[in-house]
Amino acid sequence: MSTISTPSQHDPRAPDAPRGPVRPKVRPFQAAIGLTLCVAVIAAWFAIHIGAVFFFEVTWGTLIFVPLITAFQCWLTVGLFIVAHDAMHGSLAPGHAKLNAAIGAFILFVYAGFAWRKVRDAHFAHHDAPGTESDPDFFVGDPENFWPWFRTFFSRYFGVRSVLFVSTVVSAYLLVFGVRVENVVLFYGMPSLLSSLQLFYFGTYRPHRHEAAGGFVDEHNTRSTQFGYIASLFTCFHFGYHHEHHTSPWTPWWALPYVRAPETA
Repeated sequence: MSTISTPSQHDPRAPDAPRGPVRPKVRPFQAAIGLTLCVAVIAAWFAIHIGAVFFFEVTWGTLIFVPLITAFQCWLTVGLFIVAHDAMHGSLAPGHAKLNAAIGAFILFVYAGFAWRKVRDAHFAHHDAPGTESDPDFFVGDPENFWPWFRTFFSRYFGVRSVLFVSTVVSAYLLVFGVRVENVVLFYGMPSLLSSLQLFYFGTYRPHRHEAAGGFVDEHNTRSTQFGYIASLFTCFHFGYHHEHHTSPWTPWWALPYVRAPETA
């Protein structure tokens, strides 16, 4: 992964790390709100995961509920990663570096066996040089087309460690706990894969893709979605307000709508 450069005016690091002339703004009760929402997302994810994987019976009578459960779990899985993303920036619980790291590491491990430092450092490298050859999330070879970019993006993060983690979980579910194959596929495999597509599309591809209509407004090489509050929440936990995130990386996901530029609100 790329190394982290010296903190700059738009420092994306945690609020308790060394920084440049712009000091991150901590919102009132930010830690309390962030941690409460964090617990809610994690608790909901585990509740749906355990209930659906271990106890839900897929029959003709219950088939109508399957896409609803899968879609909701996909959304919660996106939420897990967004909470971990806030932990990377220290905006989950400002001033508590160890707590941010512990929560972020736990979530990334549950998400796909990801290594905390590797993903965090790659994300900081993304902020240091967004939309350039030095950006690990950017695909210089084809910055307009979705699938080539997603394939490259996916392979950079989903490595041997993740394959071993997912294989171990699936094997334990099937061979040790006797979980039905369809339950593992529908309520563990599908939400995980779909969430990666959802995160990439709304959090990387749409904000940073190149368009024939024109370029970007500044050096962040990103743009924000025009979705309203509800659509923004359900597409990617407001991460579609991506230009706001890059200009104010210490703002937590739930506060991004309130720092949105007036002309795009």
